[in-house]
Amino acid sequence: MASEREDFSLSGPLHLTTLDWTNDNHRRSVAACLVQGVYILERDRQLQRYESQALAPPWWEFFHFQLLRQLKDDADFSIFGAIYEFKPPASNCNLSTAGTPRYVIAFRGTLTKQDSFTRDLELDLHLIRNGLHQTSRFEIAMQAVRNMVASVGNSNVWLAGHSLGSAMAMLAGKTMAKAGVLLEAFLFNPPFLSAPIERIKDKKVKHGLRIAGSVITAGLALAVNVKKNQHNTRSATEDPFVALAAWVPRLFVNPADHICSEYVGYFEHRKKMEEIGAGGIERLATKHSLGGLFMNAMGKESEPLHLIASANLTVNATPSRDFKQAHGIHQWWKSDLHLQSKFYTYK
Repeated sequence: MASEREDFSLSGPLHLTTLDWTNDNHRRSVAACLVQGVYILERDRQLQRYESQALAPPWWEFFHFQLLRQLKDDADFSIFGAIYEFKPPASNCNLSTAGTPRYVIAFRGTLTKQDSFTRDLELDLHLIRNGLHQTSRFEIAMQAVRNMVASVGNSNVWLAGHSLGSAMAMLAGKTMAKAGVLLEAFLFNPPFLSAPIERIKDKKVKHGLRIAGSVITAGLALAVNVKKNQHNTRSATEDPFVALAAWVPRLFVNPADHICSEYVGYFEHRKKMEEIGAGGIERLATKHSLGGLFMNAMGKESEPLHLIASANLTVNATPSRDFKQAHGIHQWWKSDLHLQSKFYTYK
């Protein structure tokens, strides 16, 4: 039986009858709904809901998108992504198209349903080990992104994802950014793999732990980099993290969601370290994680997915009932959210 949350007429943003593509709230809501469309596509497949019984189409058709292609995992054949094309009606031809995407490539997160959970959990484990880039699912996603950009240009393509799907979108966006291709990205509840320092209430303790972590991480990074440069002929000035600074994905996090809440402290800590004159330490520390450094020390290349140079960070400060609500995609198209947005860039 279908859940109320799967039915657009019961839980979708029906108030968005007229879209203003220059309005950040509208853009966020549409991107979140397109991601929800991928979740429901997979649920329709699992429950064999086809044609008139399918619940997925309203999640994109309401905003004048068409489903161009489904992205399917080659292991369990589950639908993990979708490519949408924006097709406004002829009656809208006189309206401004500023800020509109032509195509959106969206990725769902983990589904706790029997038909897809085993494979999704396997991907989650790869993510924890910084190995998402080595999976066949990501290869399928990356090829779809490259093909679409090659066909229509980067300015016409958006990326969107939630949870595991936002990690897929982030990795695709980082990969393209390193090649000089900057894509608009909407990343909902993106995983940040770290100790949950942000959940500590005492600000002094929290700040002290972050400073100690930065000093330790920067010291290890310096030692590892010195060793690496002794065996590397590449110019030390070639810093892939700096190349990412021009890419500014939109991150949407909830402080009550321990999976993504560390992004709040990650960016705010940079600012505080600059203010106390320790910006040099933090510029080195922010590019590394302790886990990644240990992997590198053992001779295994490991680039933490969650570390990014710049971002437009939006925090949902609206109280959440529980973790499920704080981590859910549904929160991001509500009209009564208390949002706080800040722009961060790596210098």
